[in-house]
Amino acid sequence: MTDTGISVYWAPGCSSCLRVKEFLKERGIPFTSVNVAADPGAMDRLAGFGARSVPVIERGGAFVYAQSNADITAFLGLDEAGPDMLAPDVLAARLDTMLRASARYLPQVPPHLLHDRYRNFFAPHNLAHHIFRIGEAFLEVDRDGYDYSYERMMRGTHDVGPGDDIQAYGAEVIEQVDRWRASAVPGDFSKTVETYYGPQTRHEFLERTTWHIAQHTRQLESVLSDNGVSANGPLRPEDLEGLPLPRNVWSEDDALAESEA
Repeated sequence: MTDTGISVYWAPGCSSCLRVKEFLKERGIPFTSVNVAADPGAMDRLAGFGARSVPVIERGGAFVYAQSNADITAFLGLDEAGPDMLAPDVLAARLDTMLRASARYLPQVPPHLLHDRYRNFFAPHNLAHHIFRIGEAFLEVDRDGYDYSYERMMRGTHDVGPGDDIQAYGAEVIEQVDRWRASAVPGDFSKTVETYYGPQTRHEFLERTTWHIAQHTRQLESVLSDNGVSANGPLRPEDLEGLPLPRNVWSEDDALAESEA
């Protein structure tokens, strides 16, 4: 196998990390896998490149935040075009579907699993907060005009405690999304948004938000199915069709990551 000099920095449970690894494997592009949760010096090396979060593709000291397949394709010099994005109104409807599904699934998580890390990722309680926080952060950017930083997206998720009412928080975010949809969709989604992984159109940012939440919703549903619980209103194939999701719900490397962490 040819050494391409490509390294992928990733973390267990990370949706974009799983997607970029699948992207490279599907194209037969070899890479060195760097699990930042298991490699004590990995985040320092990322900082040396100028990166602050994962996933990152690095080659020869240059890097790209691997959040967008178009950015990955450009960085690697691949001659291919990705599939067309779903229309903004369809994406907005899917966003609502995913948030409501997560709100249904959270009360179904067995209490003994709720506050412990799952597959070396967030505890389900924190995962649900992360899902709703991604949606709220999207609104703060699209509705309120803030730049999209990694810190904005992650705000509060690591600090969630057992007594925090994530169900009520989710209901509030869903209500905000409903109001946003009523005023913003349909509309012009060609405007540029500043994100921590580079400038994106509103359309691209909405797609990214929707599939990101969809992937984590799949993971929350997986917590139920893995433990013999039938999800209340499971996701249907048509709920996911057309979203640029990873094939898998969890990374094949997660089990290895659990033993390394």
